[in-house]
Amino acid sequence: MSINIKLNCLALGVPVVRSIFIAGFLASLVSGCALLQPPTIDPSPLEAGKLPAPDITVRIPQLGSCTDTPEKDMSLDSSQPVTILVHGCNGSAGRFRSLAQLYAFHGQQAVCFSYDDRASLVQSATQLAEAVGALAGKVRNRDITVIGHSMGGLIARKSMEGEHRSEWERDALNVNLVTVSAPLSGIAAASPCGYRGLHWASFGLVPLSCRAVSGDNWYEITSSSDFIRRPGPLIASVQRYLKVVTDERDSCRRRDDKGACVESDYIFSLAEQYQPIIDSYPRLANVEVAAGHVEIVGYKGVAPRQLISILQQQGLLASTAAEREAAFNLLIAELY
Repeated sequence: MSINIKLNCLALGVPVVRSIFIAGFLASLVSGCALLQPPTIDPSPLEAGKLPAPDITVRIPQLGSCTDTPEKDMSLDSSQPVTILVHGCNGSAGRFRSLAQLYAFHGQQAVCFSYDDRASLVQSATQLAEAVGALAGKVRNRDITVIGHSMGGLIARKSMEGEHRSEWERDALNVNLVTVSAPLSGIAAASPCGYRGLHWASFGLVPLSCRAVSGDNWYEITSSSDFIRRPGPLIASVQRYLKVVTDERDSCRRRDDKGACVESDYIFSLAEQYQPIIDSYPRLANVEVAAGHVEIVGYKGVAPRQLISILQQQGLLASTAAEREAAFNLLIAELY
């Protein structure tokens, strides 16, 4: 057995074999999913906060409250705007439970879109677009905001491309698109998965390993894919596009008792988040902030104060009234 392995290595050449092993290692970082721990989920219902009384109850595939309860019915005030939150990889609707609670505190409705993070990004984007269209058909208010984090940002933006949304324009739908920490130029660690020559030289082992780790989106997330290199124009219904870019250098998610970082919060570089074609969109605003990849959306012990501030400055989340500041801070302390 060992003799055969040595002969195969000699036949392939050491550089190729080394590339295969390197590619296999990098494949474990393909989507950043392997670096993120699943969140602790609270299945209890969201508190209403200052939300207006609902007047409709609807059920739409892959949309629901931002909890991981099996109950998917959504009670909404059809006269008010709705914000749709799209989680990143290794996430779920419950990932944004606390953020949805902060929306409720400010009297705004937030629901969550759930998807299979191993599915094709194009497929997930199509499902999101269908969910937005279905929601628009149920509510009277024409304003919908879609916020996607990380891989969810790739899906959110793709869902707003294409010429198959003419009914949105006919129905005068106004969409605000927000992507947060999204690798719109492709994921650098996944680059070997996009090298066609390496696919051939490895006798198909590289694409197989990439698919095994990331699923059907393994090639879409590389800088070589048309998904990344040739983004389509956004549909006319997108009134504005806010792109939150996180400078994640020197960020840390967890420290030891001595203050040394034991878990970095650096996932995507600035270069991975900026994309020339996308950044040339006339209704786009880039907001760059120094924050870790998970820090920006919050986790236990760290509230997403910078994201809340950006959303409020951009008019996508209501300002916190002065007399409500103390209550807001108490809620943040309770949630995070």
